[in-house]
Amino acid sequence: MAFSVTLPALGESVTEGTVTRWLKQVGDSVEVDEPLLEISTDKVDTEIPSPAAGILVSISVPEDETVEIGAVLGVIGAPDTAQAPEPAPAPAPAPAAASTPASVPPPEPTPAPAPVQAAAPPVVVEEAVPAPAPVPAASAPAVAAVPAPPVAGTLALRGQTVAMTRIRRIIGDNLKQALLEQAQLTSVVEVDVTVLLRLRNRAKEDFFAREGVKLSPMPFFVKAAAQALKAHPVINARINEGEGTITYFDRENIGIAVDTDRGLMTPVIKDAGDLSTAGIAHATAELAGRARSGHLTPDDVSGATFTISNTGSRGALFDTVIVPPGQAAILGIGATVKRPAAVMIDEDTVGLGVRDMVYLSLSYDHRLVDGADAARYLTAVKAILEAAAFEGDLSPGSRT
Repeated sequence: MAFSVTLPALGESVTEGTVTRWLKQVGDSVEVDEPLLEISTDKVDTEIPSPAAGILVSISVPEDETVEIGAVLGVIGAPDTAQAPEPAPAPAPAPAAASTPASVPPPEPTPAPAPVQAAAPPVVVEEAVPAPAPVPAASAPAVAAVPAPPVAGTLALRGQTVAMTRIRRIIGDNLKQALLEQAQLTSVVEVDVTVLLRLRNRAKEDFFAREGVKLSPMPFFVKAAAQALKAHPVINARINEGEGTITYFDRENIGIAVDTDRGLMTPVIKDAGDLSTAGIAHATAELAGRARSGHLTPDDVSGATFTISNTGSRGALFDTVIVPPGQAAILGIGATVKRPAAVMIDEDTVGLGVRDMVYLSLSYDHRLVDGADAARYLTAVKAILEAAAFEGDLSPGSRT
């Protein structure tokens, strides 16, 4: 019995896909649900599993060809199916003496896959506090600073010219389009997260033992951002150019930028405003894991109404992040660093202490969001984070 491998529905707005790589070749045996080929859409790359166990007897759509949803990609035969030998081509007639046979250009070589980077941690939301640099002994001679080693795998790119990947083209096109269509600018606030990090440090071991996922600072930032969006709907909105209207969303679908060896992916935590910090931690871990393993679906990366980019996880103090198309704003989280800051000892006394400080940057479309709107939203997020009233969100069984 033969089974047709068809291109399944990959998302509400996805109508076609491009075969980027066959993971099996004609004659190879496959198991049920074993990855058979990779498909790329305008949203994400995904693997198509085999619908049955057997032998891949034919490939209908070669690599780099685009087909519509429902198209037959190949055929799986019974496990004992023997591939029929292809008939030998009939000999071509001898050309006339005066004619010269046209040369057939060889097929274009398939671009080599991008170098594989070192395995990333399973969760994008890692501790943002950098380790302090060691202090040299007083008698040690001064030496030049040694730059940090590059990411594993990138050294092979030196001196090379490689094909631009599909996902890199999509990222570039989307961001360029966003800059062309929107009037973007950025506002920044500084937040004291000392109390928040103390809470997180007290709770993280019990949380991991109970929930099975790490409790990093990121879920607290997502929770605060989502909570503030409920009170500031102008930040959670979209301009509909063709209609001349503005849509103010009644749900907080927050995209989380994840750095993967395939490129930047932005899976979406759906209804983040209705989740607890614990629920957000679970959703973030699951989505980031799927992003890094290449198992995101188009639905996983669709429907964002607001986005958060944790550029501080790699040490950047702050960034002027670009607002994605179809959204009004994006929140950038900088690195958390310890530095002296003013501390209110009581109502009339100000002291100086070493605090954990972080910059939050909000890039926004000025056609829709005024500077005052951006400032109000940022100060609301700041107040939530500095209050650090998240204990109830971390209790057992609290995910919504």
